[in-house]
Amino acid sequence: MGSDTPKQFLKLNGKPILMHTIERFASIVPMPDIVLVLPQSQMDRWNNLCEEHDFNIKQTLVAGGDTRFQSVKNGLTHIPSNNSLVAIHDGVRPFVSTQVIEQCYNTAAQKGSAIPVIKPVESVRLVEGNTSKAFDRSSVLLVQTPQVFLSRLIKECYKVPEQPFFTDDASVFEYQGFEIHTVEGNRENIKITTPFDLLIAEMLIGKK
Repeated sequence: MGSDTPKQFLKLNGKPILMHTIERFASIVPMPDIVLVLPQSQMDRWNNLCEEHDFNIKQTLVAGGDTRFQSVKNGLTHIPSNNSLVAIHDGVRPFVSTQVIEQCYNTAAQKGSAIPVIKPVESVRLVEGNTSKAFDRSSVLLVQTPQVFLSRLIKECYKVPEQPFFTDDASVFEYQGFEIHTVEGNRENIKITTPFDLLIAEMLIGKK
């Protein structure tokens, strides 16, 4: 991002991106319990930001690990091992729609898992060594979050050793032989990771 400020704390419409993200989930009825995983070194800063912005949404703060896998695993220790649902979401995706969140919950309740996906609009090429060739984009889905699972299943999946091909929670779930079910995501649900993404986010929140 080219900033000393962690991207989730960058300001968007006057307050940290992470607050916008949490507010999306807090608007769901009934409101889910929120477990927020942050690096230990950022916890005091977050608490200060919450005080500064009078941000009072109830949350359980958990120290993350060295990798995404370890951070999610730490967060899952605060989720009951029953048939509750757990939605795992990137803190820098503040534009997920409430409809997508609810659809993910509903699908996971019925089938055990749900992840939002969108279809690519650009042409796709498949890399093979030093060359590439055209690939049918109708066979490609772009994955978003939240990724929602029955808690007892995903907690069991995270007991395995971390693997280099674990790129998200769905890949961990699938590794244990469970099926991933998809729902249609919303294209505005971008992950803010670059200065360009932040410009897009400012346009989206202005439109909102």
